[in-house]
Amino acid sequence: MNIVLLGPPGIGKGTAAGKLSKKLGIPHIATGDMLRENVAQKTELGVKAKSLMDRGLLVPDDVVIEMIKEKLQNDDCKNGFILDGFPRTINQAEEIKDIKIDKVVNIQASDEVIVERISRRRVCSKCGFIYHLDFIKPNREGFCDKCSGILNQREDDKPEAIKERLKVYREKTEPLINYYKEKDLIVDVDGSGTPEEEFELVLKAVS
Repeated sequence: MNIVLLGPPGIGKGTAAGKLSKKLGIPHIATGDMLRENVAQKTELGVKAKSLMDRGLLVPDDVVIEMIKEKLQNDDCKNGFILDGFPRTINQAEEIKDIKIDKVVNIQASDEVIVERISRRRVCSKCGFIYHLDFIKPNREGFCDKCSGILNQREDDKPEAIKERLKVYREKTEPLINYYKEKDLIVDVDGSGTPEEEFELVLKAVS
């Protein structure tokens, strides 16, 4: 089964996709991870992407789309895949329209829930492990369980930055909901509960 997970930042797409990948035995494809993988392996596309990122530039659609198309041709995608964070725009969706999509799960929650959820993330300054003060609590407040590094809040996880990220999502990505609705592929899922509750709803949506 070929699945796309849609939803605003902080809704839990990555967590749900990781669990779904294990449950269904199909790969979880996240554009951020894929970019880092190509850069680390020094592929032709990775070198191109790194040169842009090193100059502080966004990686353009054509590079990301080419990476996605190459990835989807791998043997591990023969039985299906889960796209997380892609497509982000109707243009990107149009570029992969020749690839069959079976289900698009639209994970929803109010802006208030999302702002509250993301603002409670904390990141280890030493090893980069991500905690959540409600769902993945450190044993010692303010310190990482893995390496004893200090936990910080990222700038883009602060309420004002989250509101800006949501604004960009509404403008650029939300139109995809109607795009896929017209193709009768959308299933709406409530993402305001715990990660476990959200995963069960996502699993039910694709079953």
